[in-house]
Amino acid sequence: MKKYVFVSLMMAGLLSCGDKKNIPDVSGIKVSAPLLRFDRDFFGLDTNNTGNGLSALQAKYGSFVNDFLYNILGVSANEDSAITGVKDFIRNYKPVYDSAEKQFSNVNKTQGEITRSLQFVQYYFPEYALPKNIITFVGPIEGYANVLTQTGLAIGLQLYLGRDFSVYHDDYVSQVYPEYQSRRFEPGYIPVNCIKNIIDDIYPATNDNSPLIYQMVEAGKRLYLTDKFLPETADSLKTGYTQNQLDGCYKNEAFIWNYFVQNSLLFTTDISQTRDYMNDGPYTEVLGHASPGFVGQFIGWQIIKRWTETHKDITPAQLIKIPAKQIYEEAKYKPG
Repeated sequence: MKKYVFVSLMMAGLLSCGDKKNIPDVSGIKVSAPLLRFDRDFFGLDTNNTGNGLSALQAKYGSFVNDFLYNILGVSANEDSAITGVKDFIRNYKPVYDSAEKQFSNVNKTQGEITRSLQFVQYYFPEYALPKNIITFVGPIEGYANVLTQTGLAIGLQLYLGRDFSVYHDDYVSQVYPEYQSRRFEPGYIPVNCIKNIIDDIYPATNDNSPLIYQMVEAGKRLYLTDKFLPETADSLKTGYTQNQLDGCYKNEAFIWNYFVQNSLLFTTDISQTRDYMNDGPYTEVLGHASPGFVGQFIGWQIIKRWTETHKDITPAQLIKIPAKQIYEEAKYKPG
């Protein structure tokens, strides 16, 4: 199999990037997830009276305050040290908060997208307990973008300020987040990342040492759920690929599959090989610089879509319980 199958890409828009979707009507499903602007209350603290201010936050936000202080900020449990840490963070991150406040002065659209996605979650998984709130915060740049807590879905606005936000291109930050990651620091990724938190809660990932093909199918299941919960969201956002990368995957689908087959990679369990296809990255080396990283999820997604074509009555809740081996064997996937 010749290397670098992504030497040329079809122009964006010329390929269909997904099947025609039958989107269920979820308008009658009631979801209550009010938006709580913790970021405003936190940066509005009177740092001359920080202790009392934190107590007031505790009364309003409950356990999220501890989650924020100890898990997100990482301050000491010692009261004096915690207060010092809070003051330092507010002082150092006030410019980042100001940028977030400007960017997200009105987050009604984002809140609406998240709420609608939760309606789909409830439609497909009616017994799942939805988050009670949507909480925005501003935390360390190298910290969390999204966290699912007992209080609700927490969103770190510091990682959604736009790919051109100057801080992302500082020497230190650009080492933490290479360009292929920081280009996704756009508001449009907020609902996607929130839903991935929900999927991780519904269907926790495991350390999978199974053959590569089964790892691909498992990744495909997760992308399939993302598609079900966000049916109106662009596939490029759901995959994390650029549109050109996604178009290239569809154009070269048969070539990618044949590469795995002809190089006897489908059933390898060697992590030094599987990680090249199952981890995020700027590209997949053997497929060329125009390809996406984590190309295994794309193949797994196509296998899942092929399998569901002949198992139309299977619900997402049933799908995630079906072994990857069974899905792979029954799908008889062979793009051409």
